[in-house]
Amino acid sequence: MTKPPHPAPDQAATPGAGPRDAAVRTPPAAAQPRAGTQPPVGAAAPATGSPHVPSSWQRMRMWAAAHAVDDLYQGLVPACVPYFVLDRGYSYVAASGLTLAAALGSSVPQPFIGLIVDRRPVRWMAGVGVALAGIGLGASGLVPSYAAVWTLVLLSGLGIAMFHPAAGKAAREAAGDSAGAMSIFAAGGSVGFFLAPVLATPLLVSMGVGATALFIPPAVVMALVLLRHRPSTAGPAKAVRTGTDRWNPFLVLTGVEVVRSVVFFGVLTFIELYWIRHLHSGKVLAGTALACFLVGGVTGTLLGGRIADRHGMVRTVQFGSALAVPMLIGLRLTPGPYAPLLFAVLAGIALNIPFAVLIKLGQDYLPTRPGTASGVTLGLAVSVGGLIAPALGAAAEAYGPQGVFAILCAIPVAALALGLFLTDPETDPS
Repeated sequence: MTKPPHPAPDQAATPGAGPRDAAVRTPPAAAQPRAGTQPPVGAAAPATGSPHVPSSWQRMRMWAAAHAVDDLYQGLVPACVPYFVLDRGYSYVAASGLTLAAALGSSVPQPFIGLIVDRRPVRWMAGVGVALAGIGLGASGLVPSYAAVWTLVLLSGLGIAMFHPAAGKAAREAAGDSAGAMSIFAAGGSVGFFLAPVLATPLLVSMGVGATALFIPPAVVMALVLLRHRPSTAGPAKAVRTGTDRWNPFLVLTGVEVVRSVVFFGVLTFIELYWIRHLHSGKVLAGTALACFLVGGVTGTLLGGRIADRHGMVRTVQFGSALAVPMLIGLRLTPGPYAPLLFAVLAGIALNIPFAVLIKLGQDYLPTRPGTASGVTLGLAVSVGGLIAPALGAAAEAYGPQGVFAILCAIPVAALALGLFLTDPETDPS
């Protein structure tokens, strides 16, 4: 007599709220309608489901893809520079000026954009930034005058400046405390750099610099995707805004990233010309050398996140800085057009081992300002490498591309010296 009324409330009640046999019967009842969704916890308590790993990694993959598209246009600048030299007769200084334009557009505004991202919900900024980056760079090969090319490359850099702080903050929220997870986002940028010469070289060889227009559609498509999904970045923002900002180690870290970016952009800008003018190879093999360097960059970025999760972020930064020196020396001294390809890969790995770690470490030093930290580590410090390009261009005019690579061999020593002053966020006092 008591059992007929008992099953009805049993089925309607929430799990764990009724008697013992209700708790026994509830899982099968809940399991059948939710055969595709394994975690019953997510149904009862959304709070436990939201930070669950699948959701976090799905959002990380989206931002990694966006980072790949955005940095495709950063990679297209050094990929296109040799063809502006060859097709339009630009000097080394004029060619490095294009790298300077991209660096100016992306470096100067980024700290200010990072402040805006930390204070206001500008979730549209990443999508608009990708669009501007692609349209500016894509149109640069269509205009005849150097001033117009320079201006469009500058606008493309501004789009990149808009993307990085907003995307870096969203990636931080998705990654949590994992340097390995953050390396997926950072590796997206490395993939974009890698795809740039792989996709651009055959098109530039066959069509000239006007082929840049073919790279406008990916930016537009990704911008639409980001604008459509922009509300998803707003959820857990407050979860990361805790802790004490540590500006001293952050400034040291910024110095390490500046040094790393000088070498990285130097190799990016001159590696193809080094193969063509010094090693006397063809354009295709020169493009292959750049692709090898960037494949190493993707590998190094992912590897650095794994190493940091096991051995610590500071040690990983120091290890990458130390490894870069012998790899660059091998790249400069190895004879012939084919054997140095191996060192192009190894140099890319070494230079990028600290990349994702520096992003994560910077946000750990400034836990209440993830947008600002991303704007500096992903933007300002990285882009400063492009600001040095004219000086390297002057060295190339005087000593050839081989002289530039001799200079680049010594620069990582400064990053190694600065890395000795980094401190682990967990043990850093105040």
